[in-house]
Amino acid sequence: MTTSFKDRNLLAVIGDEDSITGLLLAGIGHIDEKHEKNFLIVDSKTQISTIENAFERFTERQDIAILLINQHIAEKIRPMVDRYQNAFPALLEIPSKDHPYDPSKDSVLKRVQKLFGE
Repeated sequence: MTTSFKDRNLLAVIGDEDSITGLLLAGIGHIDEKHEKNFLIVDSKTQISTIENAFERFTERQDIAILLINQHIAEKIRPMVDRYQNAFPALLEIPSKDHPYDPSKDSVLKRVQKLFGE
């Protein structure tokens, strides 16, 4: 079954507790009929494989339009993030309270710079 981009109406988030809490308070939380959440809270005990599995799951879901990931967490799975090239869900790296945004690490920004020959 092919899903139209119009059917993509959720945000998904892979982030630290503060980022997830703020976004959940803003109303992005969703649990589907299979009890799958659209977010993963990552802390110092979260295994890399858990983050990778969530990234794969969220990028394969047909109801997600945008995947937000804290940049410092994206660094932990950088090869996967850099390989991801699909338009949907759009992948955006965001800062967190304790880790400021570094444009030199952003995979999307790197691709845009390469496109423009910078």
